[in-house]
Order: sequence, then C-alpha cells, then structure tokens
Amino acid sequence: MNNIKYRTPLNSDEFKKYDLFRWRILRKPIGKSIDSLKDEYENSSYHLIGVSDNEVIACGRLHFNTDSEAQIRYMAVNNNLQGMGIGREIIGHLEEYALEQNAKKIVLNARDHVIKFYEKSGYQVVRKFYGSDTNIPHTTMMKKL
Repeated sequence: MNNIKYRTPLNSDEFKKYDLFRWRILRKPIGKSIDSLKDEYENSSYHLIGVSDNEVIACGRLHFNTDSEAQIRYMAVNNNLQGMGIGREIIGHLEEYALEQNAKKIVLNARDHVIKFYEKSGYQVVRKFYGSDTNIPHTTMMKKL
C-alpha cells in the first residue's frame, strides 16, 4: 500500500478518528469501553497514525518513562491490512522519534500472540507482564537504540 501517509493527527477531528480506531481494534473486541482507552501519558505522548483515503488504518503511541526510556503502546493495524508491513512502518517512525528525543531504549508490553512480530523488529523478551487491564497475556519486550 503506497498511498499511506504516516503522521501525527492534524486536528481534533482526526484525533477523534484515531481514538475510535484504537478503541475499535484494541479495546472493543475485549468488551472495554471507550473510556478505558486513555491513560496518564495521553497528553504528553507522541501519537502516530497511518492514513489512507482519509481513513485511519494504523496507529501507535510513544511516551517516555524516563529521559532515556521510551514506551510504545496502542499499536494497531486494520485487521484486513495486517501482514503488509504497515506495523513495521509504524514501529520505524516511533523508533525514529524516540531517537530524536535521545532515547536509549524502547520497552513495550506485547500481547503474546504478536511477540514474533516485535522480535522481527529487534525487540527481545524481558519477562511476563501482569499489569494489563485486558485479561490478555502480555510480555514485556525491549530494544536498545
């Protein structure tokens, strides 16, 4: 898919589309309300979307835990577009931004069924993660930049 633009949401309408996409792909299927979507890092995070034909088709978010440690959350690609390299593009843009902000490593808590996806992008398993509110098994992963 060559017509995808990767960028931050441009305005409040696009942020609404982004939020709805994130909820529809990640939270709605497990019975979570849209109110469960945001956390304390939301306003200080770097938000990235993939847009095609004026529709959000992918997203990811990056925030900082410390000056040198960034964290990726809320990675999602439209279900019918997975496996086409879009998720790798999102990861690449988030990593580039983290490097520009002087991050030394990135951590994330991957749903267990996507561990191999992150391993292909250079992330290594650190430990099981038990802090998710989704009741879906997660694993903490890390990549040094």
